[in-house]
Formats: sequence, C-alpha cells, structure tokens
Amino acid sequence: MDPSQPDNVSLKRTPLFDLHVELGARIVPFAGYEMPVQYPAGVLKEHLYTRSHCGLFDVSHMGQVLVRAKSGRYEDAALALERLVPVDILGLKPGRQRYGFFTDENGGILDDLMITNRGDHLLVVVNAACKDQDVAHMRAGLGDICDVTLLDDRALLALQGPKAEKVIAELWAGIVQMKFMDVRDLSLHDVDCIVSRSGYSGEDGFEISVPADRAVEIAKALIDHPECEPIGLGARDSLRLEAGLCLYGNDIDTTTSPVEAGLEWAIQKTRRKGGKREGGFPGASRILAELENGTARRRVGLKPQGKAPVRPPSDLFSDSEGKNRIGHVTSGGFGPSVESPVAMGYVPAEFAGPGTELFAEVRGKYLPVTVATLPFITPTYKR
Repeated sequence: MDPSQPDNVSLKRTPLFDLHVELGARIVPFAGYEMPVQYPAGVLKEHLYTRSHCGLFDVSHMGQVLVRAKSGRYEDAALALERLVPVDILGLKPGRQRYGFFTDENGGILDDLMITNRGDHLLVVVNAACKDQDVAHMRAGLGDICDVTLLDDRALLALQGPKAEKVIAELWAGIVQMKFMDVRDLSLHDVDCIVSRSGYSGEDGFEISVPADRAVEIAKALIDHPECEPIGLGARDSLRLEAGLCLYGNDIDTTTSPVEAGLEWAIQKTRRKGGKREGGFPGASRILAELENGTARRRVGLKPQGKAPVRPPSDLFSDSEGKNRIGHVTSGGFGPSVESPVAMGYVPAEFAGPGTELFAEVRGKYLPVTVATLPFITPTYKR
C-alpha cells in the first residue's frame, strides 16, 4: 500500500469517515482520501482475524461507473467497452463479473478493474487513484455509443473471510446460492444493494454497493455480528500480497504489459489471435505477440530466506555481490498467515522459475530471496 499524497491536494472523505473515527481508526491519506489504515487491534491481528473470521473494509474511495449504450442494448455497450480492454465483455452473462484492465497503445496497463453485466448496462469498478482519468478515458473512447456515469451517491463495502457468508446470510439467506463472481440485487437490512461475491484478500467474501446515505447503517449491521470486525488498509495490503494480487501503481502500471504481469488468464480466447474478436484494443499488436511468444520479463513471487522483509523499490541481483542487477521488487512485507516475509517483483524470464535464488539489496546488504509460486496462500473462493 502506498498512502502517499501531495500536500496541496484537498483530501476527500467516504460516507463512513465518522464511523472510522468513532471506532478508533488511525487515518492516513490514500488515493486522495482520508482512509483508515488500522484500528486499535493493529494490522497483524486484523489480518489474521480476516483469515479466520470476517473483516469489513471501507472501499468507498473506489470508482463505481455505469456504462449504458444510448441504444439501451447490452450488446452495444459490451462491444464498445471491448475497444478499451482485451477482455470478452460480450460473452459475459447477466449477473456475472469479470476482471479486466485498460491498456494503452504501447500495451501498458492504465488501470485494472471489475466489470459486471447488469442486464442492460455495465457496472465498472475502478481504482480510486485512477477513477477521474478512467472516466475521461471511457467517455473519450465510448462516448459516441455509450453514456458513462460516475456514481457519486454510492458507497462500497468489502466483507472478506471464511465467516463472510455466515455474517451476510443473517441479513439475506439467499446469499449461500451465490458463487465466485456472481452479482445480485438484494435487500440488506431493508436497503437495496448490489452485491458481488468477490474481493481482494484471497478469501471468500463479498463487495457491497450501497446508497451512500445508508452505508453507515449497513456497516454497523455487519460489524455488530460477533464474528465480524472493521479492518483497515494496512491489513488489506498484506492480505492481497499473500494472495498474489496486484496493486495498481506498484505491481502494474503503464510500464508493464498484462502478459509480463502474469495476467494473461484474464484475456479470453475470443480476444486472442484466431479468436472471433481478435485484437481491437489498445496495444493489441504487442499483447497478442507476447501471448504467442512470451515476454522478456515476468512478475514473480519472492520468499526472502531470512526474517527481514524486502520492500519496494529494492533492486534484485543474480549474484550476492550486487554486480548484476536484473530486476526490482514491486510489493513486499511480512506475511502474517505464512509467518514469513513475502514479496513480488519483475525479473528476466530466465530467472523466473520457482526455486531460482536471487539477491535483494536491503540497506546495502544483499539478502538471498527465492522465486516462489504465486499465491503464497491457498485462495478460498467459492467456485
């Protein structure tokens, strides 16, 4: 997590800000907002509680965007959005969600996002730091066919952990029928919500879009459950790192292609070479070539062999004397669930095999790290 924020930027607050303060949260600047980084229990305990029970995260800083074709047809909106993403949107079934990313003309990643088929329109959730440029990007690229609307009257909550289903089922019993990446309209505590079975922790869980003026009510109803606690951005970062999930601005950006980042699983066959709708997105020539031929470098997991965390932007070397720099760390820290430091970074393809020993520079020393298979934990998504 990078909570840095220019001093001259006026920080925004989510609808839950006062509740965070009431609950004793430590507030930090993050992506233009005042956000809770931790509560009195601390990051370590919050992380482990989410893995064993259920944590509630405020992610209302993220952008929720409606994309609706002027014709009113889902197919027109889907094909329009496919101009900007290397993802099969037309084939996405109603009530289903899919991970994707905006690419630029060089094949770099402008942002990663979640895309939902809402029947006659799309709901796109984008990262907080990128949402203004993402909306502008969509309006420029889709405006001839679609209306693009940033929803500023909704909050977004993430309920994550093995007890998440139990907690939310007490408000809506039908939740148990939902599978990973399902999206439903449902009433929680008599509030109309849009709920997806997804998240950013590696655990089973849900993301809940709720009217902003009812967000506190829903949040309190959830954390009143004896197996649910509020969790801050610090634990959100360590949870996603253990799960091998990318953070935009750290692990992926315009200097990384989806294939370099190991995200080729999100590019469906129909958009690849020989597919029915091959290419047609920014950077297609590079990305399709990399899908066919591979890349010169790859994102990998890294396990430091000692107890010292290896954090970005530590350089990576093939030798213990720091003579041959081959890459760098993009995310790193202590993994509470695996009880050891974990990290991710980019290295040349010939050094990307699991078990390869490398060295990371930490305060002038070259510490041994081993390339590891991602994720570091076993995800518990409900398939």
